[in-house]
Amino acid sequence: PSRTGTGAGQALKRASVPPTFLIMTLHLVKLCVGCESIAELEGWIAETSVERRRRKQVDEQIHTTRMMPKRLEDLLAGGSLYWVIKGMISCRQSILDLRQVTGSDGISRCAIVLEQTVIPVQPRAMRPFQGWRYLEEQSAPRDLKKVGKFAKDMPETMRRELAELGLL
Repeated sequence: PSRTGTGAGQALKRASVPPTFLIMTLHLVKLCVGCESIAELEGWIAETSVERRRRKQVDEQIHTTRMMPKRLEDLLAGGSLYWVIKGMISCRQSILDLRQVTGSDGISRCAIVLEQTVIPVQPRAMRPFQGWRYLEEQSAPRDLKKVGKFAKDMPETMRRELAELGLL
């Protein structure tokens, strides 16, 4: 029997029409240089927010990095920036936008606009690296509230130690 018009090739052509179905949530991971704890990061975010409002500036948290990610659609489809604090992926912030900006030195950079809420995650060791790295959804640490109430309520130093021992 003839398969003209109904074969696998036709199904592939139909499936390839809307390219948006290929978008998958993707995250970034970055070192939080100079920060010792989640509480310190939250304090810095609160301080800069107060300063922006005092100056009558738009109150949005922006982290600027040198390289613009190429997978913008995947990052903006629910992605987060996961922060490495003292050698552990410790928390995340939702990515709201990615903007190409040019510094006063004429160099192009990426402004990552972040939700100001910091969400603690199940700690995971990560070695130092330059810049940022992509983090696939299936490899991302779980939010602490999904790990269990006990993990969310324990001190950050205890969570870090238990994670280093492989107990959390």
